[in-house]
Amino acid sequence: MGETLAPTRRTGRKMTKERAEFRRLAQSTDVGTVTRGQLAILAQGLPCTGLISATESHLLTTIINTARAEAFDRAGRPIVFKSNRQLAFEINRSPGRVSRILSRLFDAGMITMQDSANLKRYPIRDGEGDIADACGIDLRILIARYDELDAHVKQSRQERRVCDAAARRYRAALRGARSAFCFEQGFSSDKLTRFARRIDRISGFVGVAARASADLLRRATAVLDRLVANLLGADRLRCIETDDDMTLADAANDMHSQITTPHSIESCKTKMRSASAEHIRSDLAGFASNWALEKSLRRGCGDSNRPPATGQALVGLNDVYRAAPSLFAYFTSPLRSWSDLARLIPQACRIAGVSEDARLRAVETMGQQAADVAIAITFEKYHRQEVSSPGGYLRAMTKRSATGELYLSRSVFGLAARNSMETSP
Repeated sequence: MGETLAPTRRTGRKMTKERAEFRRLAQSTDVGTVTRGQLAILAQGLPCTGLISATESHLLTTIINTARAEAFDRAGRPIVFKSNRQLAFEINRSPGRVSRILSRLFDAGMITMQDSANLKRYPIRDGEGDIADACGIDLRILIARYDELDAHVKQSRQERRVCDAAARRYRAALRGARSAFCFEQGFSSDKLTRFARRIDRISGFVGVAARASADLLRRATAVLDRLVANLLGADRLRCIETDDDMTLADAANDMHSQITTPHSIESCKTKMRSASAEHIRSDLAGFASNWALEKSLRRGCGDSNRPPATGQALVGLNDVYRAAPSLFAYFTSPLRSWSDLARLIPQACRIAGVSEDARLRAVETMGQQAADVAIAITFEKYHRQEVSSPGGYLRAMTKRSATGELYLSRSVFGLAARNSMETSP
């Protein structure tokens, strides 16, 4: 007869130096500093760090929710005795897969385990009925590393937000560079061909913006901005501002009737104007001419004399373009009137995450033109990362407009001045 073969069944998980260190750390941890809910939220956020996968996070969350809430108090012991078969049933995986996932969680320092000789999980109680030792899945290591892992999750989310912002800025710069072909008058075809090839090379090098690093996206955005600046310079703004077909700045509904004198700030009896007439801008007075009105002339009938509309009537389409260049970079079609802007505003709301209800309420309260200006301001500040909730910001502007405390012109001229200083050499 041949020699008898020794049994190959393992008596427990292989103990490594790292696992032994994790077990010692778990045994020296004071329970009661972290609740079960905090650990469950942490387990759900760990996949973004790359330390564990989504399936491992699902199993870890299931184990945490299996433990009783009082087990995380100071007198408790958060140890789970559920079998691999039961865990496999709850996460819809095989028992062998669950065993391998538990080993990976052990290696990652998310749990510690102590197996019995028969691979069963059960508590060992003393004479008073308290748990003196246990063979099961111990969660105390997760309590000990809670601050470290929570900081890691927050850092990963912050890096993701930075990458997302850089990706949005890169996409806007790419659209702006491609839309520069709308202003190709005066340039040779050879120069435009080289311009297009450089854009294609940059786009091909970056690839998918969502997968690129923030540093690469920032460098690509800077290259695109310099490329457009070298090609067009200030010609783009000049072309838009001096377009002969552009609707006048103070026009409403694509119609304008000039019934006032352009010399509104001059003191002359021969140059009179109606007290109820709309005030137009004077090139001699600049922006100050919009506010150089006597109180008696500000009073009148109609919606245009309400406090919110005072700031609304002072804003021209050129001013909106200078104040919100990021909005216009998303759309290649030229804007020649307020109606063109009104057609693009719903798309801008979807890009920024502004609900349709918020937009309709703004239109109902401010009017179509003023609401479009307010949404353009909101979009620009969202692009600058100055506003985290564009919908809430627009609702706040709508509320201020209802009480007469909204001055859109100040915001438009302020943003235009900031953009001018940032783009100037």
